[in-house]
Amino acid sequence: MQVIETIDGLRSARRALRGRVGVVPTMGALHDGHLALVEQARQDNDAVIVTIFVNPTQFAPGEDFASYPRDLQRDVALLQGAGADFVFTPTPALMYPPGFQTYVKVDQVTQGLEGDRRPGHFRGVATVVAKLFNLTQPDVAYFGQKDAQQVVVLRRMVADLNFPLEVAVIPTVRESDGLAMSSRNAYLTPEQRPAAGVIYRALVAAAQAYEEGERTPAHLRQVVKSVLKTEPLAEVEYVALNDPTTLVGVHEASEHPLLLSLVVRVGKPFLLDNCLLPWALNTRAGLSATLGV
Repeated sequence: MQVIETIDGLRSARRALRGRVGVVPTMGALHDGHLALVEQARQDNDAVIVTIFVNPTQFAPGEDFASYPRDLQRDVALLQGAGADFVFTPTPALMYPPGFQTYVKVDQVTQGLEGDRRPGHFRGVATVVAKLFNLTQPDVAYFGQKDAQQVVVLRRMVADLNFPLEVAVIPTVRESDGLAMSSRNAYLTPEQRPAAGVIYRALVAAAQAYEEGERTPAHLRQVVKSVLKTEPLAEVEYVALNDPTTLVGVHEASEHPLLLSLVVRVGKPFLLDNCLLPWALNTRAGLSATLGV
């Protein structure tokens, strides 16, 4: 496995590749969720490129850019074991040189949910991912379900800007108690970590209510909130039901699939999670057919 730090080095390595190429964009601090993306890319493609870049333009003032977990040596060792061929590790100065002034803005699907909670976040995400797609020229790019709105935004960008690639969505990888794996889980204290398991229990409760015939969005949201209220350390930011393709809020009963999203603060971190309803859609095939364009 080769670690590449320059754009010229990456382009030279990419030109030498033959066959299908998969890319896994990450911000490092890797966990089993990231490695599942890499392993899937390894199965699907002839070569795998992983990028590690903590992107400053997707952090708002006051967010955790400076303190975001970083451990490049550990990440590289994990990626070698997972089967990556190349790891691209640019610096902010390389990605955003002096005079940089071009950004990618996706409109409607960036509104609401994390778009409201983190203004400017998706402009930073879309810009850096567009640059990484341009640099790596992949056939397939791999992202996790946990960041469902990000998936919808990037699929919209890929369709609108005619990127010749597929955005593959891999189901959320979870801890034994159901907590979605996230680099920000490292912020949880030993006391807070068990409390965070309530998030998954709330999703499961809503899925069970859905399977039993509940379709009213207000009632499904209330099921989630009722479970979250059982945990004193859980502070609810939002619970939302949206169309999984357009991300338009759903307020009337419907038989169409739903994206149930929530953000819960436990101590320092804001923990993001989601599921599709019905629950059976939370597979690679179901997500690929349902989430985004």
